[in-house]
Amino acid sequence: MTRLPGWFRQEIPEAEALSWAKILSQTRVRTVCTAARCPNLGYCFKRRKITFMLLGNTCTRNCSFCAVGKGENKSSLNLDLDEPQRIAETTKKLGLSYVVVTSVTRDDLDDGGAAIFARTVELVHGINSTIKIEVLIPDFAGKISSLKILLDAAPDLVAHNLETVRRLCRELRPQADYRLSLDLLKRIKEFRPGLLTKSSLMLGLGETEREVVTAMEDLRESRCDILALGQYLSPSAVHYPVKEFIAAEQFVTYAGIGLALGFKRVLAGPLVRSSYQAEEVFREVVSCTI
Repeated sequence: MTRLPGWFRQEIPEAEALSWAKILSQTRVRTVCTAARCPNLGYCFKRRKITFMLLGNTCTRNCSFCAVGKGENKSSLNLDLDEPQRIAETTKKLGLSYVVVTSVTRDDLDDGGAAIFARTVELVHGINSTIKIEVLIPDFAGKISSLKILLDAAPDLVAHNLETVRRLCRELRPQADYRLSLDLLKRIKEFRPGLLTKSSLMLGLGETEREVVTAMEDLRESRCDILALGQYLSPSAVHYPVKEFIAAEQFVTYAGIGLALGFKRVLAGPLVRSSYQAEEVFREVVSCTI
C-alpha cells in the first residue's frame, strides 16, 4: 500500500520554519522532527514547536517502523555531554515556552541516558523556571534507578510510547516489551502521583479495533493520562509496510472510547504524533485540573 489518501497534505515550510532549521544546524542540535521524517515538520516549525532528540542519531534497537539510524556495535555510538547545554541555549535563542525532549534508545549506557535527560531538564529550567518540559523517554531497560534519576529532575510531563498493540509488539519492536512499557508508566505514577503521563499508538499496522481498545484499557490500568493516536506511515520500502489507512471516522470513535475509559485527553487523527500539539494538550489538561 503506497498511495496516500488525499487528506495527507503537508504544509510547505515557510521562511521562519527554514530559519529554524538553519539555527538548529548551526547549534548542532538534533530533532526527532527531521530524524524520524515527521510529516508535521512544516506545521510545527511554523508554530514554534520542536522536539529535541538526545543521545546522538544512532539507536541500539532495531524497530522495523522507525526511520532513525540504527547501530549494532558500540563503535558507531557516541555520547555528547555538551548536548544538554546546546539544547538549553537553543531553547533560549528560539524563545520557547514549552520544550519536548526525546532520544534514541541507548542500551549501551548503564543508565540508558537518564542522566543526560535529567541534565537537559535542569539546564532548561535554569534558563527560565516557567518553561514547561515534556520528556518522551525510552524504557531504560526497566531500570528503576534510571527512572528515578529522570524524575528527580522534575519534568512537567513524562511520555513513553506503547507504539502498538500486544500482538504486534514482538514483530515491530523485537528488543522492547509490551508489559515493560506499561509497567514503566505505572511506576512513574507510583513515584510521582501528580505527574502527567502520556503514551502513543500507531495505527494501520494490521491491528484490530478490539486490540486497540485493549491497549487503551491497559494504558489506563497503568494510570496513563493522555493518549495520542496517529496513522503509521512507512519511512521507506524496507520498513514495515502500511497495512491500512484508518478512516477519519474511526479516529473519532477511538477518541470517544478513550475519553470514556478515563483519559484526560485523547488526540486522534491521521497526522497525530506523540508530541503533536504537545503544549496545547498539556495546558488544556492542567487548566481542567486546577
